[in-house]
Amino acid sequence: MMDRDERNISGCGLTGMLNKKGLRINGQAITQSMSVLRERGNGLGAGFAVYGPYPDRKDKYALHLMYDNPVARRRTEEYLSAQFQFDSEEPIPTRNTPSIKDPPVFWRYFVLPNEDVRQAENLGEEDFVIKRVMHINKCIDGAFVVSSGKDMAVFKGIGYPEDISEFFMIEKYEAYTWIGHARFPTNTPGWWGGAHPFTILDWSVVHNGEISSYGINKRYLKMHGYECTMQTDSEVIAYLFDMLIRRHRIPLAHVPDILASDFWKNIDAMDDGQRRLKTALRMVYGSALVNGPFAVIVGHNNGMMGLSDRVKLRPMVAAEDADWLYISSEEAGIREISPDIPRVWHPEAGELVVGKLEVN
Repeated sequence: MMDRDERNISGCGLTGMLNKKGLRINGQAITQSMSVLRERGNGLGAGFAVYGPYPDRKDKYALHLMYDNPVARRRTEEYLSAQFQFDSEEPIPTRNTPSIKDPPVFWRYFVLPNEDVRQAENLGEEDFVIKRVMHINKCIDGAFVVSSGKDMAVFKGIGYPEDISEFFMIEKYEAYTWIGHARFPTNTPGWWGGAHPFTILDWSVVHNGEISSYGINKRYLKMHGYECTMQTDSEVIAYLFDMLIRRHRIPLAHVPDILASDFWKNIDAMDDGQRRLKTALRMVYGSALVNGPFAVIVGHNNGMMGLSDRVKLRPMVAAEDADWLYISSEEAGIREISPDIPRVWHPEAGELVVGKLEVN
């Protein structure tokens, strides 16, 4: 296993592709795009988020788990059996890959909450699932929940993107949204659970940059029941999106006003209505402000988004071609899979790029 305290200087590459009509394609294109961004990583982490891979079980939560040892798996399955009703379970297929050394064991479970337990706790389905994910990650040594949404999955680990793609046989899955990441850790460790994407429910986040507000964000999220246990700053972004949009029902258009808020001097110069709104959001959600350089791609079952920090200290390019939306660290990552794409643009600092799935 990699040394979880290892540190390196930084890069990170990201690509996301969404078909707005729900057309499902295999993982060859995203792997091809990420191969162009290989030099933005250093082999200490890569991964893929996949939306639409389990159409025959899309009404079940697909829990992807990684286990460091057999005891962790036994303890986790005992816990899951008491909390969920199982539809099915199976090992996640992998392929022998020379560059992948000492991987954990990967397993997936298709489940629904145990209704007696859920009702006794008076929790909605999604909050019930989150509470169980947090318990496993925090309390069961050697077990980590990789993803926990419906009809979505995450495959990640130590290696370059092409290595992880080969290991998990990404080409055999089909999806309408693909998001990829090549990691170059800065001041957080490179280990299997710390690879991107980070997830909760159907939210997935890949990130290039460094979250200097991590300590504040982490303490704030803990007050709302989110435990940060993956030893990396990027984890907070997935939880913030879930909290703001699903729990607090903040309109999507105002999420950048919280996570990448304007500077106070710019807010003070706005007209009265805008100034009052943005001041209120900044004051109420001050601890959710994400400081530091970042570019993120966020996936969910209904689409994909891209957002950079309020100064745009990390690159992000967007493009559209018919029913496809692409977001990447570099234009080359997009043109590798769509050479003649008609519209390419560079989003402004703090500008949210949104692609919505147009089918149910």
